[in-house]
Amino acid sequence: MDNVVGRDRLVNESDLGQLTFLQAIVKETFRLHPSTPLSLPRIASESCEIDGYYIPKGSTLLVNVWAIARDPNMWMDPLEFQPTRFMPGGEKPDVDVRGNDFGVIPFGAGRRICVGINLGLRMVQLLIATLVQTFDWELANGLVPEKLNMDEAYGLTLQKVEPLMVHPKPRLAPDVYERC
Repeated sequence: MDNVVGRDRLVNESDLGQLTFLQAIVKETFRLHPSTPLSLPRIASESCEIDGYYIPKGSTLLVNVWAIARDPNMWMDPLEFQPTRFMPGGEKPDVDVRGNDFGVIPFGAGRRICVGINLGLRMVQLLIATLVQTFDWELANGLVPEKLNMDEAYGLTLQKVEPLMVHPKPRLAPDVYERC
């Protein structure tokens, strides 16, 4: 972050294209912890057969985004958080989260993809970049990363069972924050 943006100004949207590791972190987060583990329901417009399964016209269909992201036939070490898999030279450097690669589809795919995909993706990237640039983070209550409970609570959305508790510490000069 400091190499691209420095410490004398805040990160902005025009910096995002140069923050390749940050983009890889966002992709890996979308893959391993999708906000919606099941896609929104779709209705089969006609009967068809997929992989030997007969789907009658009118059937309600859901894509299990969570299971796709953990499929060992699709991902090496699928349960490990490895942003480098999306970096040049990594396992899948060209994966696009905009609905074109079904390994990571946080916004859905096809004709009914989320209409807010561009805004959502930019906002997530910019928010994470800002939080990383402007603060150092410490886990609360003496917790260490190895002891974090990463269990998830399943529902319409995916959440952590235990909320993440952290303490931010400013890492930039006070005048940088004052210019906001």
